[in-house]
Amino acid sequence: MIEIVDLHKAFNQGRPNEYWAIQGISLALERGQVTAFMGPSGSGKTTLLALIGCLARPTRGRIRLNGEDISGLPERFLTALRRRHFGFVFQQFNLIKGLSARDNVMLPAYPLAPPYRQLRARADALLAQFALTHRADAQVEWLSGGEQQRVAIARALINDPPILVADEPTANLDTALSREFLAILGELSRAGRTVLLSSHDPLVLESPLINRRVALRDGRVVAD
Repeated sequence: MIEIVDLHKAFNQGRPNEYWAIQGISLALERGQVTAFMGPSGSGKTTLLALIGCLARPTRGRIRLNGEDISGLPERFLTALRRRHFGFVFQQFNLIKGLSARDNVMLPAYPLAPPYRQLRARADALLAQFALTHRADAQVEWLSGGEQQRVAIARALINDPPILVADEPTANLDTALSREFLAILGELSRAGRTVLLSSHDPLVLESPLINRRVALRDGRVVAD
């Protein structure tokens, strides 16, 4: 589904503080698999996920989605591609304070302009799926950490993307909530979604739900 060819990413290129976060990574990621990128801080996990999810552009190399080279697309096309193909769960969740759980879930779908009733029904169905119906109207800052994470996952799924990208999704969760996330991950995997995540959490990395583990160090693949 996703093909990565000789990928490089530099920051501050040509300056004294130039830094190569990704150095020559090539991978083929299969549809429907759960792939975990592992490695110490600074190994390139977050940068690689950002490149795959079209949140950043490579310095060199290619990324192909379903056979189409998406590396050099203009930003307006990348924006549309992100909305339709990727759902993102960020480490800090990035929910918008002052908005309800339902409004946070609905937000990524507004640019696609679906009928409001249809969009609200979709958001409510996702909240119900994650046992949040009773919290739909609550402002997100009033929710617990586990509830906020489930809202973040529901938001990532509102456009029904085939690919879910999660950056250190259990970093701020205790063991019980991490196990809850893994249960949700299992449901998404069984539903046929492709899941890409970064983690250094042994609970995640040792889970039988992970189909593939790719270890990074200094921007390179050191084990797969």
